[in-house]
Amino acid sequence: MVDLTATPFNLDEDAVRWVRETIAQMSVDEKIGQLFVNMGAERTEEYLTGVLDNYHIGAVRYNPGTAAEVWEQNHILQTKSKIPLLIAANTEAGGNGACTDGTYVGFEVKIGATNDPKWAYEMGRVSGVEASAIGCNWSFAPIVDIMRNWRNPIISNRSWGGDPDLVLEMSRAYMRGIMESGILPAAKHFPGDGIDERDQHLSASINSYSCEEWDQTFGRVYQGLIDEGLPSLMVGHIMLPAYQQRFNPDLTPDDLLPATLSKEILTDLLRGQMGFNGVVVTDASHMVGLTGAMARRDLLPTAIAAGCDLFLFFNDPDEDFAWMKQGYENGVITEERLQEALERILGLKARLGLHRTPREQILPPKEEALARVGLPENKQLAIEVTDAAVTLVKAKQPEVLPLSPDRFPRVLVVPVSGPINPISGAFGGGGAAEHPAIKTARLLEERGYQVTIHESLFDKLTKMSREEQADAVRNVYASKAPIAQITDNYDLVVLVGKIDGMMQPTERVMWPATKGTVDIPWYVHEVPTIYVSMASPYDLVDVPQVKTYINAYDDRDFTITAVVDKLEGKSQFRGVSPVDAFCGKPDTQI
Repeated sequence: MVDLTATPFNLDEDAVRWVRETIAQMSVDEKIGQLFVNMGAERTEEYLTGVLDNYHIGAVRYNPGTAAEVWEQNHILQTKSKIPLLIAANTEAGGNGACTDGTYVGFEVKIGATNDPKWAYEMGRVSGVEASAIGCNWSFAPIVDIMRNWRNPIISNRSWGGDPDLVLEMSRAYMRGIMESGILPAAKHFPGDGIDERDQHLSASINSYSCEEWDQTFGRVYQGLIDEGLPSLMVGHIMLPAYQQRFNPDLTPDDLLPATLSKEILTDLLRGQMGFNGVVVTDASHMVGLTGAMARRDLLPTAIAAGCDLFLFFNDPDEDFAWMKQGYENGVITEERLQEALERILGLKARLGLHRTPREQILPPKEEALARVGLPENKQLAIEVTDAAVTLVKAKQPEVLPLSPDRFPRVLVVPVSGPINPISGAFGGGGAAEHPAIKTARLLEERGYQVTIHESLFDKLTKMSREEQADAVRNVYASKAPIAQITDNYDLVVLVGKIDGMMQPTERVMWPATKGTVDIPWYVHEVPTIYVSMASPYDLVDVPQVKTYINAYDDRDFTITAVVDKLEGKSQFRGVSPVDAFCGKPDTQI
């Protein structure tokens, strides 16, 4: 039996009775259904009630939508479901993770760069206000991974930083803020990302720390949050060989599994050694870090048997439901393990008071709810965060700053990009929006500079026939490229990078590899050159020769304005890099 009177549930006698009596009255199908978190394909009442009636789901994490759309969806779900639902949002950067018109406050790395936990609290607070308004009660945040490997492409801007103390302090502050509105956080991705350079969306991933190293870093963060009452966490598809082999010395390398499927990690380490009593949800079940481990028919019940309480997302609902039920009937999921999972799931719902709240009252009235979303005073927070976060990482030519049209009248702006996944724009990544270099050039022009935007050979080639492309490339490599082409025409070069490796194996600059063109800043000793990164904090590794380097962390309009203000000396650079922006390389610091 789970102790539902203990942290993080803290239930009274009536609530415990509701949990256990509700479970006792469930059919087997209803019990199996409670283990699933559905990703909704539609918002129609017909679809939503069909999912509820056919699969008896315990929780939902939905696709993005406006506040009005999400409110309507969640109202249908809570009023039509036999048992109230956990409804999760991905409020990693603010209320915009709950609805598309919600408030963006800042990526975690940007908040980390402020070096002030009050902004993490504010991000949690705003996330809670907006998510709860539209009917969410659970959040897959904060991200408590520790960024120790600059090659890692999945959390480079989604981690508070590389210092466990900073990560713990920021995470605690975020947790306090979001829980004020009755949203229960799920810290992620246990046992911890940021060591491997691989993305578990695309491949296996390993946390290679020794037990001692893990205890001092990731273990310290998770234990601190558990001691503070963390109600739930998300387990990543990440192996932790040191602890897996400590708890099971007979385990061979061939036997290693991602934490999602590992009894040693979830039952022995998390539940046993660390004393975590809350809910465990898997990371998304489509990720190759999970699906590459075993056949799907096996991994579904194995995840629950290992210690997960909730399974995130159907692949095919009919198949997945049948395989989970088969795992229970075959004894992979024992009666005791199923009871424990159900008690925790319903215990979390009782912690939220869902068992005693009339269904029509679970969501606030719609008009009142929508009035809480996107408030001007909350949007202002992102501007204040930006002022505190923009970081002058490298300033080896202090005489270049501050800029002015008198000192540097002719400016060349060079857009720099990385690998682009065509579908990542749907999730906030990739090249879906106008490149920030174009916006930066426009702002500089408004402030009196004569601005030229570099058009790369790649861009020119897209407008040519194949024969013209071949001739153009040959001509570049055959032609002369006098330095005077730069020094006679420009007083300053500003490179603006947007390197977003979302759903790609690497997050690096993609150079056009042409000869003598200005795409690559080879000319730093010929003309003053500034590089501004408006995404990844690790661009410096690919431009180590640049003497002035800035991390801005995102490319919002107010961020571009803040960067130019700081370059012109109208405000000070205040950010403190929360990660090793020099990437452990000596040449990046020269």
